[in-house]
Amino acid sequence: MDNEIPELENISRQLMSLERPNKPKMLVVDDEPDNLDLLYRTFRRDFHVLRAESGVHALELLAAEGEVAVIISDQRMPEMKGTEFLSKTVPQFPDTVRIILTGFTDVEDLVEAINSGQVYKYITKPWDPYELKNLVQRATDTYDLLKQRTEELDRAQAQTQLLATIVQVAQESPNIEATLESITTAFGNKFSADGCIVQLVEGKNLAATSGIYSPAGAIVNALESDALVAEAIATKKLQVWVSETQANIEQYQAIALKVHLVVPIIYRGEVLAIVSLQWKRPCKLREDELKMIHLSAQQVALALSAQKAEL
Repeated sequence: MDNEIPELENISRQLMSLERPNKPKMLVVDDEPDNLDLLYRTFRRDFHVLRAESGVHALELLAAEGEVAVIISDQRMPEMKGTEFLSKTVPQFPDTVRIILTGFTDVEDLVEAINSGQVYKYITKPWDPYELKNLVQRATDTYDLLKQRTEELDRAQAQTQLLATIVQVAQESPNIEATLESITTAFGNKFSADGCIVQLVEGKNLAATSGIYSPAGAIVNALESDALVAEAIATKKLQVWVSETQANIEQYQAIALKVHLVVPIIYRGEVLAIVSLQWKRPCKLREDELKMIHLSAQQVALALSAQKAEL
């Protein structure tokens, strides 16, 4: 599979091109309607702005909407101070960047919140719109950097876990069927696939032995008649089909498939098996994730060759 490495960048670019840029989400919290409307009008062109008139309502919005890039909260509000509200958002949304608006001298609250990492910056009322916009832009850049680092760490941990699973499977699975089932589940879980199939290959044809991961119960094994699978076996190269950029395939339409990735498992020039990863939604795989698939496929090849040698 070494000759596939130069192709991974092109495949990743094709998959990532499906990503439609969305406005980052922002939550603004203020008990004064005029301030809330002003904040909304200031940022609505560049952000998907959520509005809440209290800390309690804001927590309910976050529970429903999920993570936002930036929160701007007034400090002096009934029921709950801004710093108290923001502190409640830290455990679930550690990467969100928090800004406090204050018209009062709440030095102790603000210093404590800033020192504990709960608040990024504070800005006094009445605020300068230009200054606030610049601050929010810096906050958004900080959020993007934090998310990037978090994702990189998550990917590194996931890669380690996936490779460890494959090694463990090779050592502990009692038979080839159990090996395929465990590998299929590991791949499907790691890449959030709607379906994953790992099937043995004999010569240039698929064998009967396979493992299927189908969390929604909607994936059936129709790889025998799949031209993409045949191409992967014949060329010994990873193949990808994307509904939004390639001609429709009738059998994919029947199961509403959006992306199909087929990875040949190769040992000493022989295709031992194929991995079929299937998504029913646009799937974004970066080049480093495709390289992880490539490396994992090499580990699977070693595991399968070792088991076949014992048969």
